[in-house]
Amino acid sequence: MASTVTRVTCVQLAPVLGDLAGNIRRARSAIRAAVANGARIVVLPELATSGYLFASAEAARAASIGADDPRLAAWSDEAAQGDAVVVAGFCERGPDGLVHNSAMVLDGTGVRAVYRKVHLWDREKTLFTPGRAEPPVLDTAYGRIGVLICYDLEFPEMPRALALRGADLVAVPTNWPVVPRPDGERPPEVVAAMAAARASRVFVACCDRSGLERGERWTRGTSLVDPDGWVRASTDAQDGHATADLDLPAARAKRLTDLADVIADRRPELYGEIVRPGHASPGGAEVS
Repeated sequence: MASTVTRVTCVQLAPVLGDLAGNIRRARSAIRAAVANGARIVVLPELATSGYLFASAEAARAASIGADDPRLAAWSDEAAQGDAVVVAGFCERGPDGLVHNSAMVLDGTGVRAVYRKVHLWDREKTLFTPGRAEPPVLDTAYGRIGVLICYDLEFPEMPRALALRGADLVAVPTNWPVVPRPDGERPPEVVAAMAAARASRVFVACCDRSGLERGERWTRGTSLVDPDGWVRASTDAQDGHATADLDLPAARAKRLTDLADVIADRRPELYGEIVRPGHASPGGAEVS
């Protein structure tokens, strides 16, 4: 029987704000190195082409590119060397001129899918137009890959929906600013990734960024999580990577015991509040 184990690498980079050419070049080098090390799925950070802390919507627009930008063909060329799949965040200028915080999935044939971040964090709402389409789940030679971006993962419905649609691996380009946490504890975003992985028995690959940008420090929380919810690889290096050899199709087994199955045991008829517009406040009144 052919092996179903795939090497997955998350490359923790430090994009430079507004340095489009340099960021594309550095990402290409990172993809090349990961593929040379045997990676067949490579994940890069959120907004890897542009940096994050734009001063204005105009600055974000100036750093945006289309998914068909010819400079990105070099990424496909590097992926082709190892028949690899790359998931990377980028600042996208859509065909309609709107600017999005997006992620692309590409391989040696070119861009296979683009996902536009649905849940915009804080000031992102002043810079980007949110996506309106559900995230993709793509069949690849290595397994089924779903895509989220950063804050999306904080909404449990999102990784669950990808699992219900057959994702084996949820790839999550991120930019996690440092937040306070007790000594010895993992970053809360990593805890969310661990919970999402265990709740739906999927692999989760979160690729954070590093560096210092406009005084902001980043968590450097890059982590690969298995379906039991355990971190299989991580890095907090400034320019490092997390790599693990993962049996992605194993995520299709949803049983915890002979009588417990995290998908079959769902009771969706009781979950209506999750998808109703607005939400109930603690006092019971609906808030829009």
